[in-house]
Amino acid sequence: MLHNKKGPTGGLLLAGLAAFAYYKYSKLSSEEKENLFGDLKAKGQKLYDEYVPEKYKSLFSKNSGSTAGSSTSGTASANSHFGEGNAYSS
Repeated sequence: MLHNKKGPTGGLLLAGLAAFAYYKYSKLSSEEKENLFGDLKAKGQKLYDEYVPEKYKSLFSKNSGSTAGSSTSGTASANSHFGEGNAYSS
């Protein structure tokens, strides 16, 4: 059986980085926090638009009229399979 002779340096390093990131985030103003998340959302949307194939965009689209992306059809399908409990008696 192999043993790690160096100790838990990877875990400690990760914990230290997480603590430092939390400290820096806690020191940001509310405006800086909004800018940070706004930039992340914009970058994520850009990556999505550039690299996700069109067939997957239509499959996972929230505004799609297809049955795969429609939230009401999913609810209707679940109700048709599971019902509202009206077939059960207490």
